[in-house]
Order: sequence, then C-alpha cells, then structure tokens
Amino acid sequence: MTEQATQPAKRGGPSALARTQDHLKQLVFGGNDGIVTTFAIVAGFAGAGAEGVAQIGALAVLVFGLANLFADAVSMGLGEFLSMRSQNDLYDQRHAAQIRRIGKDPETETDLMAELLQTRGLPEDEAVQTARLLAVHPPLMADLTLSWGFGMQAPEDANPALNGLMTFLSFVIFGAVPLSPYFVMEPTQATFYLSVAMTLLALVALGLLRWVATRDRLRRALLETVAVGSVCALVAYFVGWLVGG
Repeated sequence: MTEQATQPAKRGGPSALARTQDHLKQLVFGGNDGIVTTFAIVAGFAGAGAEGVAQIGALAVLVFGLANLFADAVSMGLGEFLSMRSQNDLYDQRHAAQIRRIGKDPETETDLMAELLQTRGLPEDEAVQTARLLAVHPPLMADLTLSWGFGMQAPEDANPALNGLMTFLSFVIFGAVPLSPYFVMEPTQATFYLSVAMTLLALVALGLLRWVATRDRLRRALLETVAVGSVCALVAYFVGWLVGG
C-alpha cells in the first residue's frame, strides 16, 4: 500500500450548512428584526393615511425606512458583539474561579460533581467514581460544573465580532426586502400591497433557512416565523391607523 493511500484524507473546511447552523441565532434574530423594522415604517405610514402610502410618497418611506434599517442594524450588530464578549468574559472568570475551588477543596467539589452526575442518571457508585476521575482534570470538571450546575456553555471558537457582523448583514439583507418596491415603483396602494407580499416572502425565506439549519418540522418553522413577523407588522399598521386616523 502506498504512502498516499495510508494517509487519512484531509478534512475540508466547514460546509455552508455547518456555517448556517453556527450562526442560526444571528441569522434568524437579525433577519426577523430587519423585516419587521422596515415593514413597520411602511405599514405605519400606510395605516396613518386614508389614501395609504401614496399620500406621503416613496421618498419619505425610503428615507425613514433606510435610516431605521441601518441604525438598528448597527445597534443590533454591536449589541450582539458586546453581549457575546460579556458572556465569554463571564464564563472565563467563573471557569477560573471553579478551577481554584477544585484545587482548594477537591473533596467538596468532587461530592458536588457526584450529585450532578446522579441527577444526570448515573448510579451513586458510578457517579462517585466518575467524579473522582474528573477531579484529576480540573478544567474539564469546571466545564461540566458550569454547564450542568449553572447552564453556562463554553464559548470555544465563538467569535463575537463575526457573530455581530452576521447579525448586521442578516438585518440589512432581509430588512431591505419590504422597501424594495419603493426603489422602482411609484408610491401607489398597489406598491404597498407588493411590499406586503415581499415581506411575507422574506419571512417564508427566513423560515426555510431556519428549517434547513435545524431540520425541524417544516410546517412549524414556517408558521412560527411567518406568524411572529406578521403579528409585529399588524401591530405597526394598527398603531399607524390609530394615530393617523
């Protein structure tokens, strides 16, 4: 057998599906908020005028819509970045403190770990043996304690800057969809109806993206995503109608 044949095949980089799964939270939250934010401008104006959006003109819709789109996108992207940085810093601090506690009082921490293992289904004798083995590896024991005892997940390769960027991009891309008819059409009532249709299509696309990433039930992924976005849009329209009526 040749040397080339005996060597393991090189692993490729992460697939597009894997990258989508890694950033699903940012894609869904950013996309949904972007759609709702910009459609709220369109729906609010439409609800406020007896003749709909045609009374105020496409320029006003675009000015207000784009201003909100990019301002909120930057805010959400930076918020995601700061939130993840804070979570990572907090985890690192508690992880280091847990390792120190294991070093100072290994018996107490071993007993606590044994109790956690029993809550996970291990018999008492096996839980005690496993806890003693884990005590020899404080970083691993600290990981499990924070995860099972406090619900904190290790950040591992999480990149706050990349997650913030994904939130920003998802917000802008999906959020531009409700505004797109006003870039190319006159501000008529038909344009508003087209914006409604485009918004629903964007929500459907977001639901499909969620389904592809999670492989959850297709109907559930679509209905939940469309329902949440539609409720927010209806609220915006009703408020505009209530204030402008």
